[in-house]
Amino acid sequence: MNDDTIAAIATAIGASSIGIIRISGNDAGKIANKVFRAKSGVSLLERPSYSISYGSAIDENNNMLDEVLALTMWAPHSFTGEDVVEIQCHGGTIVLRSILELILRTGARLADPGEFSKRAFLNGKLDLSQAEAIMDIINAKTETALYAAANNIQGDIKKEITDIRMNILRLIAYLEADIDFPEEDINRLTDQEVYEQLQQIEEDIKILIETFKSGRILREGLKTVLIGRPNVGKSSIMNAFLKEKRAIVTDIPGTTRDVIEEYYNIKGMPLILVDTAGLRDTDDIIEKLGVERTKDELEKADLILYVFAITELQSEADLLQLEDIPKDKLIVLINKHDLLKDREHEEKILRILSGYKVVLLSATENYGIEELKETIIKQYDVHGMEINKKPLITNTRHKDALLKGQQAIRGAKNSVNDKMPSDFISIDLRQALLSLGEISGETLEEDIVEQIFSQFCLGK
Repeated sequence: MNDDTIAAIATAIGASSIGIIRISGNDAGKIANKVFRAKSGVSLLERPSYSISYGSAIDENNNMLDEVLALTMWAPHSFTGEDVVEIQCHGGTIVLRSILELILRTGARLADPGEFSKRAFLNGKLDLSQAEAIMDIINAKTETALYAAANNIQGDIKKEITDIRMNILRLIAYLEADIDFPEEDINRLTDQEVYEQLQQIEEDIKILIETFKSGRILREGLKTVLIGRPNVGKSSIMNAFLKEKRAIVTDIPGTTRDVIEEYYNIKGMPLILVDTAGLRDTDDIIEKLGVERTKDELEKADLILYVFAITELQSEADLLQLEDIPKDKLIVLINKHDLLKDREHEEKILRILSGYKVVLLSATENYGIEELKETIIKQYDVHGMEINKKPLITNTRHKDALLKGQQAIRGAKNSVNDKMPSDFISIDLRQALLSLGEISGETLEEDIVEQIFSQFCLGK
């Protein structure tokens, strides 16, 4: 690992009351001591870990740049595991950059994106899943997403993966003892016992994989796309849902020509609500582009809200456009309920749509909007998953590693069923061990680790 002392602004750029510059490395104390003058006259190098000193940031010409606080955290009792000093000053852009440039002139270099977290990982202060949870905390869009990320940063996923890997290691030890010491009088597992242990390991992996759907939604948001013919009220529904006039609404078909996207929080579940151009054949070039973008959004959608106007739905022939949409990601919205002429027509529509999840609403009257929100929550019960008790897989990289591990365990089970020698089973188990180790970073290649940390923000 590079022995350079690194520094970066750790808070967002812009006018604020407080800004923080973080310094980490062997010379962090010496460099900070050259740019900081304590009111007490005590050198920062004499201060104990986790202590704060009040003073000034002073440049090479003894000019004061700002009144500041200096927080000292000496190795190994810091986030990075190295000597760390944080300078807390006022949050103006110029003062932050001036103090940072002074620190860089004094001997530090500018940190790469994610380098503080990378050093914490390399120094064993946290594993890769915990490091990735830091960014999940920063990017959390709801409190529920925050709780899930906070659990992961405490090592919930690490513990689960470690337990599974230990079970695999124990099984490898039994199998290889049988291979290496065939004549010794040791307790040997029967094929049935080996298979049962493999079955339990696969089940443990499967349970984690099954949390990914909810975990990804918490991390990225439930992509919810409003589609339907022009002028059925998609934009009005979006405005009613958000309780603001986000999309332009007119009586002219084809008003929405591009994708409009907004975040919304439904009881702790982040929802990305997407309003799209109406689906129809058109000669208008701009509207055609809008329809193409609608089709692109459909492919990426977690949930599709297909909107019909209550006045247009007459027979099952009108439902042909629903055939290619999986029912588990579809809710049919019957809008303009305020224009309903008689009860019989409503009953006819519900008969036509039997087998589909349906919500009747009127966007202009704000009727049915709360029912729609409750229907979405029931379909994707993320907040009811006992977030504080159960670790969630929120990262696609983790899911892929688990799937590879699961595949390797299935290979081992097949070897047992086929009465293959123990070393064949052991090969698959070692592959599972390597795959699961990618989650914590124990078996991940260095260039992939570099790529992961390069996605972190500067100063983290």
